[in-house]
Amino acid sequence: MASHFKGHKVTAILVLVAATAWVATGKFASVGSEEAHAAQPAPEATSIELAQDDGAAPASALRTVAALTPVFQDHAREIRISGVTGADKRTVLAARSDGVIAALPITQGDMVTDDQVVMTVEGADVAAAVMTAEATLAQRTQELEVAEKLFKSGNTAELQLIKVRADKAAAEAALSQAEAAADRLNLRAPFTGIVDKVDVELGEWVQTGTPIATVLSLDPIVVRAEVSEVDIGFVSVNDRAGIRLVNGRQLEGKVRHVAREASTQTRTYPVEVELPNPDGAVPAGMTAEVSLYTRPERAVTVPRSVITLSTQGELGLRIVGPDNVAHFASVELIDDTPEGLVLTGVPEDARIIVLGQDLVRDGETVSVKDAASIALGD
Repeated sequence: MASHFKGHKVTAILVLVAATAWVATGKFASVGSEEAHAAQPAPEATSIELAQDDGAAPASALRTVAALTPVFQDHAREIRISGVTGADKRTVLAARSDGVIAALPITQGDMVTDDQVVMTVEGADVAAAVMTAEATLAQRTQELEVAEKLFKSGNTAELQLIKVRADKAAAEAALSQAEAAADRLNLRAPFTGIVDKVDVELGEWVQTGTPIATVLSLDPIVVRAEVSEVDIGFVSVNDRAGIRLVNGRQLEGKVRHVAREASTQTRTYPVEVELPNPDGAVPAGMTAEVSLYTRPERAVTVPRSVITLSTQGELGLRIVGPDNVAHFASVELIDDTPEGLVLTGVPEDARIIVLGQDLVRDGETVSVKDAASIALGD
């Protein structure tokens, strides 16, 4: 009885295994469908498959994009920075000799010309020293004339002639020193400008180096500013510059200096813009907004939405050539304006994809529609 039960148990297990294997094949549900499918005729090749067999994609299978023909223009990039007006030249005149101020013919606001005397120090002793030196030189000159005549006639030795010549040279040097001391009594303006400040009074005792007056040259006026290390490569001497003063006045000038070494604190480069100021109306120390216009470059202005990235992360555009094949074009951003981004590096014969640029791949043939027509509702 026990063995009979075991035989039935084995048989049940074998049946279960066979059923499981049959279900796993999936044939139990597709027998009829296979026969029906075998009875159906083979479908004819579609026009799309035939076109693909011929090696050309049909127009209905191409991805449609909208493209715009670029308009190239010369664009001067504008760099806006803050600056301050300053004098073209500025100097603090200092006394050149000790003494009492005998003459001070200047006041604040006066115009002075190059080499004009602005202060004189008393120096009677210096004037006397000049007169003494002149008399000594005259005497030594006559002595030399006599010595030369005697030497030619053989009545004096050559050594005596040499000594007289040396005496005359010493007298000339003494006169030069006396005249230099007399010249130091007079203080002269080093350039044409305006007296901005006078620090002394008539009759005051001054020593060598005492500040006397501050003179400014305000024509041209100079606006000094600093350009970031990112923008310094776009700025050059003689570039056009627009200046807007804090009082609203607008002026035109040009860049006259670009520093080649950055400030260690700010990592910026000092620049100077020169402005004509013949009437001196623009003072030094006024805040100004500076617009530097770089050299014009041939560029294209595009909407910000058309910018895309390559697989390598490069900034660029999707373009199509005359053959309607899409490509990625790497570009350089030179300016950001209210009208759009200004780019260089766009090929001359290409059209810029403005709709669908992120859905196409390099080398893909596309169907191109004119973006202007789409904008008009075409």
